[in-house]
This record gives sequence, structure tokens and C-alpha cells, in this order.
Amino acid sequence: MFPERLTISISGAITEGVDAFVAAYGSAFRAFADVVLIFLLQIEHVLRGAPWWAVVLAIGALGFALSRRILFAAGLMAAAVLMGVLGLWDQAMQTLALMIAALAFAAAVGIPFGVVLARYPRLRLVFLPILDAMQTLPSFVYLVPALMLFGLGKVPALLATVIYAVPPVARLTDLGLRHADAEAIEAANAFGATPRQRLWWVEFPLALPSIMAGLNQATMMALSMVVVASMIGARGLGEEVLLGIQRLDTGRGLVAGTAIVALAIVLDRLTQASMRRLQYTPSSGAP
Repeated sequence: MFPERLTISISGAITEGVDAFVAAYGSAFRAFADVVLIFLLQIEHVLRGAPWWAVVLAIGALGFALSRRILFAAGLMAAAVLMGVLGLWDQAMQTLALMIAALAFAAAVGIPFGVVLARYPRLRLVFLPILDAMQTLPSFVYLVPALMLFGLGKVPALLATVIYAVPPVARLTDLGLRHADAEAIEAANAFGATPRQRLWWVEFPLALPSIMAGLNQATMMALSMVVVASMIGARGLGEEVLLGIQRLDTGRGLVAGTAIVALAIVLDRLTQASMRRLQYTPSSGAP
């Protein structure tokens, strides 16, 4: 047994710090939560209000636009139809809305953060271990501060999902920018491009496949949070799995899990198709 005199307890200090933070800034976070909730509910309203066939056709059209393959688009449409056949269309649209909102926020936070890491190597040395820790920490850990700041509901579930999904976006944005073609960057410098012009017209187009790979990983990590997020008020497919566990209803849990797999296939294949398209599409120059 490890000697007790050599142990320290930091849980109390962490709890007190979080309590003080919530007391000082909780009202500001709740105002922000209202804005986030409106954004999420608007996406959910569109997806749940649209006819099922319109959503399926939109997924097929997007798949064909990215891949130029009819069989690929048909496979995505079949996966989407499967969610409806299983009787979980409405729950799938709720989960899809959460995924879209989480990816939007993860991209809005992770891509600029990745740019900063690529520009400042010293900051990268500091923050890369933090990003590693964010990906390694059990997902349940994020639920406690989210609950304290926002209470039960969709917003804390979205926040916990975003925190879990940001690290791969930031890391792969940083990686893509640092490994951009040196000759192209030198040519831009030779033509007198400013750092901002070089970033937008040279480095970003070259790094886009890597950024899309980060979004693909973020999608899969966000989907892994679906069931966990249902524990704090997120509806959708995760709630069905949770109810199956609570009631020992194997069939309900398995059906909901199958629908989650179908949704994961749709999102994963769409992001992978966009990656392949960016890899083989020549970047356009500045006007």
C-alpha cells in the first residue's frame, strides 16, 4: 500500500475552484447557452420538419456531388432510410442536429486554434500535452462542469461533445499548415504576399485535406459521446440506448445502436469523400 503521508488531495481544491468559477461567471455562461440553444434548435427544427425523403435525397445528392459515384450516393441513402425503417427517424434527426452543431463549434474553435499552434511553436509545446489530456480523459469527466454551468439539457451535452471533438481538429489543422508545400509558400513570399494572404490563398488550400481529416475524427469522437450526452438531457438515439440499458431491453438498445452505426457511416463517408475530393482538386489561386 502506498504511504498515506506521501499522498495529496487536490479534489477539494478543484471543486472549490469550479464552484467559485460558476458563482462568478455562471450568469454569463447561461446567456451564452441561450444563444447556443437557439442555434441547435433551429437545426433540429429544419431536420425534423423536413420530409424524410427530402433529407434522404439531400444526403444522396451531397454524396454524389463529393464522389461522382451513383453507387456511393445510393449506399448513403440506404443507410439513411435504414434509420427510418428501424422506427428511429425522429431520434436520428435529433442526434444529427447535435452532431452538426457540435462540428460547427468544433471547427470554429479548433481551426483558429490550430492556426495559432502552427504559427507559434512555443505555444504548441505547451498546448499539445493539454490536447492529449483532453482526448485521454474519460468523457464522463466533461459532464460535471457542463452540468454545473448549464444544468440539464441539450446545451451541456453539446458543450461536452464539442470539448471532446476539438483536439483532433486543432492538431490536424496545425499539422496540415506546418507541412504545407514549402515551394508554394516561397513562391507566395516571392510575389509579395502578406502573411494573411499567404494563409488564405496558399496554406489553407494546401492544408484542407488534413483539416477535413480532423473533422472526420471529430465526427467519430462526437458520435462516441451520443450515449454519454443522453445522461444529461440530450435526446435522440443515445437516449434510446440508455433506456435499453436501464430497462435491460436488449432489442431496444441493439436497434438504437444499429441506427447510430448507420448515421456514423453516413457522416464518415461524406467527410472521407470530401477529403478525397480536396486531395485531387487543384487549389484555385487568388483573384
